[in-house]
Amino acid sequence: MSTPTDVPGSATLTGAVRRGRMNRRAWTVTAMLLAFQIIAFADKAVLGLVAGEAIPELGISAVEFGFIGSAFFFLYSAVSFAVGILSRRVSVTWILLAMGVLWALVQFPMLLGGGAAVLLVTRILLGGAEGPATAMSLASVHGWYAPEDRALPSNLVAAGSALGPVIAAPALAWVIVAFGWRWAFGVLGIVGIVWSVAWLLAGSDGPFAVRRARASGADRAAEPPTRSEAAAGPGFEGSGFDGQRVVPTRALLLSGSFAAAVIGGFGNFWTQGFLTTWSPQYLTGVIGLSLGEVGVVSTLPWLFGAGLLLGLGLVGRRLMRGGASVRAAIAVPFGVAAVVAGVAFLLLPAAGGALAVVLLTVAAGCSIVYPMLPSALAYAVAPAQRGLVMAVLGGVASVGAICSPFVIGVLMDAAGYRSPAPGRQSTPDMVESMAAGLHHGFALTGVVLLVAGVVALLFLRPDRTGRRLQERYAG
Repeated sequence: MSTPTDVPGSATLTGAVRRGRMNRRAWTVTAMLLAFQIIAFADKAVLGLVAGEAIPELGISAVEFGFIGSAFFFLYSAVSFAVGILSRRVSVTWILLAMGVLWALVQFPMLLGGGAAVLLVTRILLGGAEGPATAMSLASVHGWYAPEDRALPSNLVAAGSALGPVIAAPALAWVIVAFGWRWAFGVLGIVGIVWSVAWLLAGSDGPFAVRRARASGADRAAEPPTRSEAAAGPGFEGSGFDGQRVVPTRALLLSGSFAAAVIGGFGNFWTQGFLTTWSPQYLTGVIGLSLGEVGVVSTLPWLFGAGLLLGLGLVGRRLMRGGASVRAAIAVPFGVAAVVAGVAFLLLPAAGGALAVVLLTVAAGCSIVYPMLPSALAYAVAPAQRGLVMAVLGGVASVGAICSPFVIGVLMDAAGYRSPAPGRQSTPDMVESMAAGLHHGFALTGVVLLVAGVVALLFLRPDRTGRRLQERYAG
């Protein structure tokens, strides 16, 4: 695995960064992390796409399928915590490589004929391996950019969470039609192996990562301060590239900003779990689309979400370069997006046809901007603590994704829906029951997102939290 070196003509690595000579390498790594996120979310989306064929063939009910969807997140929190702690001792680059390899390997048992039990076990293992994906990706990309320049590349990497289903849905739908639903898992395994080999050859920690910061601290002492260091003010020198001292992590985890981020993240994860497990069923069973059409229509919310993330990233970068706070540049846009998503979900049960597709696109697109939350919190801590804080946030917030697939399955079951026998279509009564259950799910999701958005707007204040922590532990 390659390691950054000083650029010819620059006295130090830090000098190379300041003169813009590391930009090409930084954007190359950013592109690879974007691909990493695309694969991660394609792995989530595949379960919903195979539902129509897998449920009858495996002989399971809607509740059981919802349980399998929830099972993806059973180890999500535990592994996120563990990897967050590990990231303080092991390079994030190596952690990402290990994750990519594990993702690929756990896909193949279903290709080779695994049943419902195998699907359950592999989804649990895959979820554990993917738990720290967003946190580690953002920690890695933050290591390649100065604080005032991170909003855009962070949101670009985060957009992979939306582009995953965009790219995967039509491609996997074609694979399912052409080769059968099991090959959808096989293709994802092959893609994971290809990415892992590429990362082994090209991935590395950036110059703003904590280890690089420590290694080049002596070189930086002889150079003028960056904009972010100058803005940090006196008393913050010697604390790394971000002008932050390491403070007790528990102090941040007990702060109001962290609690607000958890509630906001819970809403986003709830929606992700719901959509990746059940939205294809809604589009086929309730709206009446074919699997091929679902493969296309399913991309719309994620395209909208990807565009939203990129747009908010550009706005945030401009605001922060102009001196705006992290709250104004990142936290407030997140909260507004969550509120818009909640309103759209509440309106969805009363809509039908094209209007339902439009509302679902807006609701889902506005509710998948979770990566903005760990990006915001990262500004409140030193580089050495980024990975851990991001991972803990993702681990706690992911409880939302554990709950929603199972809860929606229970709502569908309570509405009277029963999956059809293998090779048979749902009766009109069953379609009506499916719609009733899913509409209850949309209403519940709308309420969850409204609460998440309002809390983020009121209480997510990374700048103030960071200042208070630095002042409290100034000694």
